[in-house]
Amino acid sequence: MSGPNAEPPVPAGDDGDGDSFGEEEYAAINSMLDQINSCLDHLEEKNDYLHACLKELLESNRQTRLEFQQQSEQQSMEADVQGSQPPK
Repeated sequence: MSGPNAEPPVPAGDDGDGDSFGEEEYAAINSMLDQINSCLDHLEEKNDYLHACLKELLESNRQTRLEFQQQSEQQSMEADVQGSQPPK
């Protein structure tokens, strides 16, 4: 049976009965937690980098779309002007 927050129960006996964690086990757990924390930090950095890249790409695409629309409108207006002129 586990304790609150799914923590393993703490044995009521003394430290010499073999059921409790020793210094080496705690050091190993701390080392694993440090590695996990480091990996999570690395993932967060990658996520932030990707987010910045995607924002930059989105802004670039918006700018390109606006330029394309302006060129399209300009070509349409030029075609309308040329279409309204009598043929030579």
